[in-house]
Amino acid sequence: MCRLAVFSLIVVPLSVAALAADVWAAGPLVPGTGEKIAQVGDDFEDPAWKYRFNLPKSSKNIDEQVRGPTGGSANGRWFESMLRGQPDQIERVETPEDGLPGSTGSLLIRSLQTGVPKRPSRQNQQDDLLLNVAQRAGGKISVSRSPSFTVRVWLPPYEQWEQRSGNSFAVRAAVWGRKGRGGKSEEYWPGIFIKYTRSDPKTKQPGASLVIRGNQLGHDFETKKVGELGWWTFGMSFTPDGQVHYFGSPGVDELTDADRLYSQWPYGFRAETFQTFFFNVVNSDDGRTWSTPWIVDDPAVYVLRQR
Repeated sequence: MCRLAVFSLIVVPLSVAALAADVWAAGPLVPGTGEKIAQVGDDFEDPAWKYRFNLPKSSKNIDEQVRGPTGGSANGRWFESMLRGQPDQIERVETPEDGLPGSTGSLLIRSLQTGVPKRPSRQNQQDDLLLNVAQRAGGKISVSRSPSFTVRVWLPPYEQWEQRSGNSFAVRAAVWGRKGRGGKSEEYWPGIFIKYTRSDPKTKQPGASLVIRGNQLGHDFETKKVGELGWWTFGMSFTPDGQVHYFGSPGVDELTDADRLYSQWPYGFRAETFQTFFFNVVNSDDGRTWSTPWIVDDPAVYVLRQR
């Protein structure tokens, strides 16, 4: 990387700022770096914030049924996944203690029927809530612009979690990329999952960990134990070399280099464009048990370069 930077400086004179941007973009970019895209994201500060469900929801991943019209928020910033359907509860709530300074509103999301509506599968299923990025940003965002996103997520006390060991929630991205030269462009969905353990083998107490999806073969792997509950900040970034960079840290402070969980070409893809990010809500889909109640705040998308 340094040799390339020096060569560029000699052959094609660049400003110090431009050279620094090129070098920065080639490394593990910290999510939130650059300029925020104002027309994308949400702060949930409007007391009149509403979501229109348009039930029954979709379950194309199970029975090939897309049940339109799909749901979406009144402000046009969120929409239902046509693949899996939206969570059953999407509601603006008062921001929990120790949230972002000045924040009065956040978004509660949780689910009861995560599979086919009114047909419990009694297997782990998931719902998706998607942020409207590509449409509001004028199209998918090239990784040459080094896009990234951040979001705050509130982890409730363990007694409020669905008492089932396994993945409970995820912050994920929809990305397009290719495997090798000449490969066709395909969509894939890297992300950070929060996995719950009812009784840790060592402590005999409940616990949670962060799981990355995925390595170059697409396998999930654990990266970090959740040492404290309450607010966390998560983010992902996408750099011109096609890598995905995963970040997570307790609290609501801005992310830093020290918060990087991992960097990878998940599934063997090299990213080309970022389409959106979304939340997975997972439960046992038994028709009786609600998922863990998740609260999110201030999702935002950034680019290092405008064009």
